[in-house]
Amino acid sequence: MRYGGLAALIAVFLLATVGPLMAAQAASGAWAINDHGRLRLLSGGETTAAPGSTASKPAEGEVLLGLQFQLEPGWKIYWRSPGDAGFPPSIDWSASSNLAEASIEWPVPHRFSLFGLETFGYENEVVLPIVARLRENGRELTLNAKVDYLICSDICIPYSENVALDLPSGGPKPTSDLAIIDYYRAQVPLPIMDSDINLLAAHLQGPLQAPELLVRVASSVPFVSPDLLVEGPPDIYFGKPEIAISGDGAETTFRVPVGVSESGGVVEGKRLVLTITDGTRGAEAIQVARFQDPDAIMSEAMVGRTSDAHLVTILGLALLGGLILNLMPCVLPVLSLKLLSVIKHGGRSRAAIRTGFLASAAGIIFSFLLLATAASAVKGAGLAVGWGIQFQQPAFLIFMALMITAFAANLFGLFEIPLPASMATRLAETGGQGLAGSFVTGAFATLLATPCSAPFLGTAVGFALARGVFEIYLVFAFLGIGLALPYLLVAALPNLARRLPKPGPWVAVLRRLLGVALIATALWLLTVLVTQIGILATALAGAALLLLWIVFWAGHRFAAAFAGGARAMATLAVVAVAFVLPLALAAPNGTPGKGEAGWAHLDIPVIQRHVAEGYTVFVDVTADWCITCQVNKRLVLDDPVVAERLAAPGTHLQRGDWTLPSDEIAAYLAAFDRYGIPFNAVYGPAAPDGILLPEILTIESVLNAIDEANAAAVN
Repeated sequence: MRYGGLAALIAVFLLATVGPLMAAQAASGAWAINDHGRLRLLSGGETTAAPGSTASKPAEGEVLLGLQFQLEPGWKIYWRSPGDAGFPPSIDWSASSNLAEASIEWPVPHRFSLFGLETFGYENEVVLPIVARLRENGRELTLNAKVDYLICSDICIPYSENVALDLPSGGPKPTSDLAIIDYYRAQVPLPIMDSDINLLAAHLQGPLQAPELLVRVASSVPFVSPDLLVEGPPDIYFGKPEIAISGDGAETTFRVPVGVSESGGVVEGKRLVLTITDGTRGAEAIQVARFQDPDAIMSEAMVGRTSDAHLVTILGLALLGGLILNLMPCVLPVLSLKLLSVIKHGGRSRAAIRTGFLASAAGIIFSFLLLATAASAVKGAGLAVGWGIQFQQPAFLIFMALMITAFAANLFGLFEIPLPASMATRLAETGGQGLAGSFVTGAFATLLATPCSAPFLGTAVGFALARGVFEIYLVFAFLGIGLALPYLLVAALPNLARRLPKPGPWVAVLRRLLGVALIATALWLLTVLVTQIGILATALAGAALLLLWIVFWAGHRFAAAFAGGARAMATLAVVAVAFVLPLALAAPNGTPGKGEAGWAHLDIPVIQRHVAEGYTVFVDVTADWCITCQVNKRLVLDDPVVAERLAAPGTHLQRGDWTLPSDEIAAYLAAFDRYGIPFNAVYGPAAPDGILLPEILTIESVLNAIDEANAAAVN
């Protein structure tokens, strides 16, 4: 009995240690064995963020799996992009049940050089992490997978193996296999913005027929054995890089020879995926292949430099796109300013009408030239540039919301007294009674127009931003002239405004109705702000708008009580702005909203894999601040006929959220010479490079593109 206490202690110890291990039993399938290796499915249970990544926890209903390969010595399998030979493992999940979708995450591969061929893959052992999404969360998951892969040594042998795994109902739980899956998942290259590797330069150089890709990177962790893997169109080849590491290991320069097949065309303008590796760590960046000095390249065919006739066509499209922009929903809030401006001109002299409308047109064109200056500066700095990207900045959104609130207060008659002379914009004269007010009205119209894209505008902006400073200024000037055409028309024919009814009591009613429209616009900007700076900081911004409104109301209500009412009102308004802008700049970046059911996040390599497997992929790049995107969604993508087609078997949906800045999305758009949204494309067996859809979607255009992309599968 004297050992009873010891036995009890051992029993407690075993329950405390072995018990949890038994609760987290390995959930793995049977091995599929052949002469050169074996493979099986593993389950890690509920998904978590990859170790070392900054990604948020995946959505509920996802299960972390692993496809484990154990290979005989000297044999290898291939990475997602095998290089000069081979093909990667592919998985057919069609025999599985309760599985909606499964995507492979590819760990950092090894480079194999043999007889001048460069291939990428794995030897000995590897686990390919797989994120599986359930059709119905909580139900049993039955996995039956057919794995086709190529295993190579001195010879290559294709294999097709079946592996299976049953996971019980009740929701995923961590298993003892989670550790090995997470070990390899930690080796999956991170987006470069989330990694400790920084891309300093990436451009083409050398002769056009045989260029060289130069990539320079830096790292907070010294490089030991860096490598660069380049993925591009199938008709472009990338050799083994020449690698130069700095003395302290902080920087590495890669020089990659580039080859093009006879039918491959040019490298310039093509989208490249750069994977920088160093041992088991990696970072991934998406870049558009550009020569460092495009203006020094004289071949029109190779670089896409255009003839004078082509430039005239682009300028015509810019003019038309700017004109159509007047009808877009983004510009509708400015309708209040335009209408009141026109009404107030009723009965006035021809000279006053002409100068007022010319001032508004000048404000529009001047603002477009400012946008051209900003775009040129951002592009010159090597940063992502695009149409409407200022709406990705919280400070700009707050500034616009404050401006709109001030305009709405003016329409409600809360301030009609002139502001101090130092406030040259004279917001009290928004309706256009003064030239400064007319000029500001035009500038304001331009700012609110930028989150929208119109037909022809995307083509013109894409042309400009893909070229030099001269083309940017020229195209943006014509865009401004297009948006200003209605003003220029009235300036040329002032009798159009003189024939309008003279202002009367009915104008007060109209002012209030249009003021409500502006308030709704300010509230919409706040909803966009939530995504960028969070609810708390947005609530403070909303409080500042309310304070601004109270200031205007108090100044109007009690103006007679103090002679300096206007000056005090302006001072308090400036205080409100000064209080909120630092909060926006200091607030941590928010995260884009969770994707809707059925939509996966934009992942270009996954698109390529789906297309190679015969599927159709529909891509939607959108943002909370893009009103045209929301209109497309409500009127077209959510239409029952289109929604049913998008939900059909064999169709995958991917959505890129550009509410916040994203270099990957910017580079993806630039690969199509597009620098604004909405952006929609359809990929399929008959359209591996994608079919671009117009900015303004129609049900017919979406259905026709799906049919065209899927033609090969149908035939």
